[in-house]
Amino acid sequence: MSRKGRIGVDLGGTKIEAVALVDGEIVARERVPTPQGDYEGTVAAIRDLVASVAGKAELDDDSPVGVGTPGSVHRASGIHRNSNSTCLNGRPFEGDLGKAIPRPVRTANDANCFALSEAADGAAAGKPVVFGVILGTGVGGGVVIDGRVIDGRNGIGGEWGHMSMPLLGQDLSLTGRDCYCGRRDCLEQYLCGPALEREYEHLAGRRRTLPEIVAGSANDELARQLIDRFHDRLAECLVSVVNVLDPDAIVIGGGVSNLDSIYEVVPGLLQPRVFGGVCDTPVLRNLHGDSSGVRGAAWLWPEVPEA
Repeated sequence: MSRKGRIGVDLGGTKIEAVALVDGEIVARERVPTPQGDYEGTVAAIRDLVASVAGKAELDDDSPVGVGTPGSVHRASGIHRNSNSTCLNGRPFEGDLGKAIPRPVRTANDANCFALSEAADGAAAGKPVVFGVILGTGVGGGVVIDGRVIDGRNGIGGEWGHMSMPLLGQDLSLTGRDCYCGRRDCLEQYLCGPALEREYEHLAGRRRTLPEIVAGSANDELARQLIDRFHDRLAECLVSVVNVLDPDAIVIGGGVSNLDSIYEVVPGLLQPRVFGGVCDTPVLRNLHGDSSGVRGAAWLWPEVPEA
């Protein structure tokens, strides 16, 4: 006997993951490698994953699909843009998924899906206004208000990672960095994991992974200074979010979110910088870890009745 649920898909650079969510619980999960640079192959892989997890979970034919993607859809034209998975750009990705999958389909930026997951039943559950931050191989952001993703008029709501880095001209280590988006000195080029690793290599003359840099910071002065600068930059970037949005919670995900000192240091740096000098906004570690994105994609259909 079939049952009602939601299907979430997370399209990543190296893997595509799909889950079936019933009553808020993952009841089926599957993942496959992402077909690199292959648009038609990517659509087909998502189609097949959806069919597989729906079958395993015994979902009915009306159970909908949410897909988290890099980049976003231009709502007026239906064309995908701003994706670092460049084979999606300039293509009607959401429309093509709708043709390939015989179920209702919605797509959203992957950072929006992360924010939605953590707002729905994660670290910020019950908070009316949530800002989700991805600090991983890239940097992204998403806004959720009263359980709904705020895409905005242009479909780029929450694209915090491609704002210009504050402190330019004050921090002499901010030397000018090109971004894949075509702009220069985006936040992503200073706050993502690879950017921190490149900066350390430039300063120390040796390569280290971010976990190695963090682990050695007690005895390595260059590593300690790098982490201190990261805290300062992150706080300064979040000041703009608090001043504009004033969220009830900021939730951080991605590989860099595993840096414990973020939650110890950054909230204290926010208070004197926010307009008015008062800020008690919680900065929270995500609850769902690597599953946040795919869970949030499923929650793109909040109106689905529970089984």
